Amino acid sequence: MSFPAASIDLGTNTARLLIGKVEEGRIEHLLVRRHITRLGGGFTDERGISRVAWDRSLAALVDFADEMRRAGVVRVRAVATSAVRDAVNGADFCAHVVERTGISLEVIDGEEEGLLTLAGVLSGLDRKEGRFFVFDVGGGSTEYTLANGNAPLYTESLPLGVVRLTEGKPDLPAMEEKVGRELAGLRERLAGRALDGQLAGATLVGTAGTATTLAAISLGMTDYDYRRVNNHLLSRDEIARILALLLPLSPAERLTVPGLEKGREDLIVAGTLITLATMDLFGFETMTVSDFGLLEGALIGLARTVE
Repeated sequence: MSFPAASIDLGTNTARLLIGKVEEGRIEHLLVRRHITRLGGGFTDERGISRVAWDRSLAALVDFADEMRRAGVVRVRAVATSAVRDAVNGADFCAHVVERTGISLEVIDGEEEGLLTLAGVLSGLDRKEGRFFVFDVGGGSTEYTLANGNAPLYTESLPLGVVRLTEGKPDLPAMEEKVGRELAGLRERLAGRALDGQLAGATLVGTAGTATTLAAISLGMTDYDYRRVNNHLLSRDEIARILALLLPLSPAERLTVPGLEKGREDLIVAGTLITLATMDLFGFETMTVSDFGLLEGALIGLARTVE
């Protein structure tokens, strides 16, 4: 796909745009933009997406549409995840988006999200062979995919999202209990399919905002550089050190920590708890961080449809 194309990932916390080209499975990044819109902020089962979150996210998509026009984008694939698929007003939101921007949102389920994330992650990893256990901590859900190379063995979406966990305002023990319960269920289902043994010797890969933020904090980055973050290796001890650093601080105080992006200061604790629980329950001492994920997977999938 030699012409410029675009992918959009409208998540529960962040809206992201990638304009690029795909040649032989490799992505040439031409432009990357993102806005923390917290689409899932104020979400309720009865009303779905709140009005203020709706407006914030719509404004981001208007900006993306302008960028795509300027870049001469020929094709676009825009995917929406947990917040939109769970919202009673999700269809109305999608209709408003296409009316205002021309962007047609494809609401994908958790399995498709996990598979696209796997494709995106593998496109940016230094090592592409062997077994991988990829997890994507999102605002509304967390996807886990076990794969042998690029062949998925199992994928599942769990209702563990940093926005929903944080806005639920549980105390730390209650949050840890919920995370542990959900992950224990996943471990049982993997064992039920005789896949738990495949985790031994696998590479744990974390993608999305929590993982990349932990890497940026560990590296002391004042200006985010995806090239330094991608493939960065984090130990469990280092992640625990970062959590111990952040826990006593107020959300405002956390913004003084190099590497912590504004908009994540209240969410990073929940995401780090999910990360540590994943490492502990599945027996990993290190995590490879991927800056690539769903956004890149959507672009690769788009390229395959035009080859």
